[in-house]
Amino acid sequence: MAAAEQKKSYKVVKQFKGLNTKSNRTAIEENEFSWVENAQPIGYGNLRIIPNYITAKDGAGNAVVWANTVTHLTSCNIGVTDYIIAFEADGRAEYYNLTTKAKGNVAVIGTFTNAAMVTSQWKNERMLILDPYKGYFTWDGNNVVSVGSVGIIAVTNGGSGYTGNPTVVIGAPTDTNGIQANATTSVLANTVVLVSLQNAGTGYSTPPPTVTISGGGGSGATAIAGVVTFAYGTASAVVISGGTGYTNSANTVVAFSGGGGAGAAGTAVLRGNAVFSIVMTNPGAGYTNAANLVVTVSGGGGSGAVLQGIVNSNINCGIASFSGRVFIAAGRTIYYSAAGSYSDFTSVSAGSFVLTDSTLHGNIQQILSANNFLYIFGDDSINVFSDVRVDTTGVTIFTNTNVSASVGSKRPYAIFPYFRSVLFLNDYGIYALVGSTTSKLSDGLDGMFPNIDFSYTIYAGQVLLNNILCAAFNFRYYDAIFTLSYRYVQAVFFDKKWFITSQDDALGFVTSVPVAGLITMFGTSGTSLYQLYGNATATITSRVQTALLPMTDPIRTKQALKIGIEATSTPTSPVSLQATVDSENQASPAYTLTSTVSWTNNNLQIINWSNNSNVVIGWATVGYELFKTDASMYGKYLGITVTSSSPGFYYNGFEFEHELRVRF
Repeated sequence: MAAAEQKKSYKVVKQFKGLNTKSNRTAIEENEFSWVENAQPIGYGNLRIIPNYITAKDGAGNAVVWANTVTHLTSCNIGVTDYIIAFEADGRAEYYNLTTKAKGNVAVIGTFTNAAMVTSQWKNERMLILDPYKGYFTWDGNNVVSVGSVGIIAVTNGGSGYTGNPTVVIGAPTDTNGIQANATTSVLANTVVLVSLQNAGTGYSTPPPTVTISGGGGSGATAIAGVVTFAYGTASAVVISGGTGYTNSANTVVAFSGGGGAGAAGTAVLRGNAVFSIVMTNPGAGYTNAANLVVTVSGGGGSGAVLQGIVNSNINCGIASFSGRVFIAAGRTIYYSAAGSYSDFTSVSAGSFVLTDSTLHGNIQQILSANNFLYIFGDDSINVFSDVRVDTTGVTIFTNTNVSASVGSKRPYAIFPYFRSVLFLNDYGIYALVGSTTSKLSDGLDGMFPNIDFSYTIYAGQVLLNNILCAAFNFRYYDAIFTLSYRYVQAVFFDKKWFITSQDDALGFVTSVPVAGLITMFGTSGTSLYQLYGNATATITSRVQTALLPMTDPIRTKQALKIGIEATSTPTSPVSLQATVDSENQASPAYTLTSTVSWTNNNLQIINWSNNSNVVIGWATVGYELFKTDASMYGKYLGITVTSSSPGFYYNGFEFEHELRVRF
């Protein structure tokens, strides 16, 4: 009697989930992928190849090329015009206008530090720029202006004979594109006692502006002004003890020494024969050590004044517009402008707040305005400011709440809003903050994190892919499976699913920006500008690696007989695939599967077709096709790895024919 035929078994995978690198390929779910690159698992039977990048062009059709190597890429809008902004290694900045396609200068060489820039938006009027060392700037589409503003104006001589409030004129800003400050005076007992700012102005630096007081029926009143900047390495002083006997402000000398810097100078303001305050007429530069900064007072007819030197040794790290004002982070301090102003940091409603919470380890890493909150990120904590308001005395008050005492991020460009949540990446995962709850999103990427090169900056943002709003994280990654080299990839997330894209192996910087109402992502690998996911017809390398399937019986060996790959192509893009059949121990030689059609004669010679120009015409099937081949592989688990450079198609399913063999 003939032996019974071995029963053939079949497996079809069509319900596509996302990437899962957390578990071994034999242990992930059958509809997950151990690797899925440049293919988006949209839904049932729909694993779609994503578009490649396209080079951005100027109005003349030429490729956009930045003048120098990019060190930070961001975007902003002025009015209804959107811009890509590149900060470059030589300290300049350039823009690319997405409406006119023009490239132009934002700032000249040497304006900015060459790294760690942060930006934000003020209404539709201007981009806010925070340099880690040089301070705070704005760009209105035409001019970059340093937001050095007039700080305290101190009356050094009240004069006499004033029967009304005299006028005060503050000198023009140092920057010709700045805004001139203005102020008012108050008189008591026929002397000027106070000069109050109405507008702190912008574009001021050292030397400080002159202050001229005139009119009001009197004479002799004088005042001096200090300038507020956010420059790193500057010095100032506070009065610890005012001393006694000081009668002549003009002869009172304030001297600064030590601290590692130079140039600091100030003027003593006297009140009641004592030193009341110090107005900095020059904050100097290069100061790093407050403990070694010595500030002394001499002359003026008095003695005993004790001053303490202060050094701005905290690098600027974050800027955001929130609740009608600008917030700036440096060290553990948050500075905030006056209500309704982006530049006034001296009025009564302006101020600063030091986070003394023990939950903040070290310094603030980044701040973000979203969802009616100001988020303050430490490397392992998150605070939120909310309910910002002005009390009856004009002072700003707000609520400070710690929402995470164990999870934060020190990757400032990998923090961004996504729908009603905030997503952020740190060195061990990607998280979503929703309200006051943090949840990990990146379980499927756990196997990738050990191979991320955290010595390179990580960028992130939103992008529409196949009409789905996705979150994308761009990082340098060591590919230990396919290329055995470092390359930049993007981990893309939507609907609880992850997949990988690779738009350019050297893509160091990305930014999101709306184009015609659609959220688009741009990037650069150094000097060229790309619109990511913008070219659906260009070739792109896609890699899909299914789970290793137990075929319902993990203890029995299986013999693979055939594999099939269902795919649908477009009329302009035939499909070519290279597939291997994999077991837990090895992979078969690659099978080439293609939708191209070859014509042969009786001698099995290929016949080429050509047009009137003698150009060879290719033939290919279009639409749905089942690519199938005989296969040879043994293993407890079976899977498929398929690679393609064809654009614009999508996978519909993966099929296996196999027979069961021995147990154990």
